[in-house]
Amino acid sequence: MENTLDQQLHSYLLQLDDTEKKSVLLMLKGFINNRTGNTGFVSAGQYNKEIDEVIAEAEEGNFITHEEMEK
Repeated sequence: MENTLDQQLHSYLLQLDDTEKKSVLLMLKGFINNRTGNTGFVSAGQYNKEIDEVIAEAEEGNFITHEEMEK
């Protein structure tokens, strides 16, 4: 049986759209990587690939504005 904190997290995750879920996933990965000592440094090639992916997402309209984030 899940505890109350797990239930609350699950409830909120279900309310997010895909773009928001991706943001939360990246944040959670960062928490875990920092805890395990994995700094998350990547090669220049991997970095450029990730930048290209983010640009493609934005061009498809998969982003939220600063004002939306503040809400």
